[in-house]
Amino acid sequence: MSIAERITSPGKKKILTLDGGGIRGMITIEVLGKIEQLLRKQLNKGPDFVLADYFDFVAGTSTGAIIATCISLGMPVEDIKSFYTKNGRAMFDKAFLLNRLFFNKYKHEKLARKLRNTFGAKTTLGSDTLRTVLMMVMRNATTNSPWPISNNPFAKYNESVRRNTFPHDCNLDMPLWKLVRASTAAPTYFPPEVIKVGSKEFIFVDGGVTMYNNPAFQAFLMATVEPYNMNWQVGENNLLVVSVGTGYCANANKDLKPSEMNILYNASSIPSALMFAASNEQDFLCRVFGDCKAGDLIDREVRTMMGKQGPVSPKLFTYLRYDVELSRQELNVLCLKDILPENVQKMDSVDHMEELQRVGAAVAKKNVESRHFERFL
Repeated sequence: MSIAERITSPGKKKILTLDGGGIRGMITIEVLGKIEQLLRKQLNKGPDFVLADYFDFVAGTSTGAIIATCISLGMPVEDIKSFYTKNGRAMFDKAFLLNRLFFNKYKHEKLARKLRNTFGAKTTLGSDTLRTVLMMVMRNATTNSPWPISNNPFAKYNESVRRNTFPHDCNLDMPLWKLVRASTAAPTYFPPEVIKVGSKEFIFVDGGVTMYNNPAFQAFLMATVEPYNMNWQVGENNLLVVSVGTGYCANANKDLKPSEMNILYNASSIPSALMFAASNEQDFLCRVFGDCKAGDLIDREVRTMMGKQGPVSPKLFTYLRYDVELSRQELNVLCLKDILPENVQKMDSVDHMEELQRVGAAVAKKNVESRHFERFL
């Protein structure tokens, strides 16, 4: 089935969205593994059944863009996990000391090479090897604007007529691996990515420094708002949005002193602070407009929003949110008392990938349930 046919075919639609968060994407992968296993069992499918067979639209930011692209290409979760375990250290290949002090903490060549080899040097966003609608979020530093870019053939800048009217100015002709690399170019961590669009060159950085580090609500808008031309039907029984986070650490700086907030501290902490704030806001919007069936506390005031009404009734979609607070208290609840919170809170904790996997597996076991998907089986 082509992407156009998948968009326009009748029936219930399912959206999967994946947050940014660096190597903490290992947590996401474990949760996705549980979802894939659960769906195989519920739908009576064999090991060839993958998430691309179930979800019609997959969206991701930063590390979520890598995972989303792998899913859209039809990779089983086990293969995505192998990609991360084998290449995690290469993704965070430290730059030379002088470069780390004045430019970026990590080199990008090894990550770029892995993405190019995995997705194909000549594979474009419009490739028919992609089995689902795919959206990635990046920030165009040249225009100072967020770019949620997709392979939706009905989108304005994806229309085939542009190939004749504006040569080389159709987004579907852009190299897939470069777009993924752009979405992962976190400021202070990796250098930006330069991509030629038509006759112009633009500088792109990580979409995590936009409001869409959690791309869930933006994906819902892209699927339903008229100008995007997907026009999916809303309703609790018509549209499912599953959002998976990479963990958060609200009290990571509880012992911070004002004197410690120097330039180096801000340079390393601001990206993660922006990502947390953006993810939280997108999650809250989804719980207001959607019927939330799974999700931890947002805060002590609004709590989970499950069963709560707001300005929209009836709700516009069914919503599931899987995430975890990477605190001492929550790790204890997950029976992971031997894991130190500081070892799994950083976006570049490549020395603790096995611990991140254990966290993800515990989150999946505790939170992912078959009843969450019962409206969409």
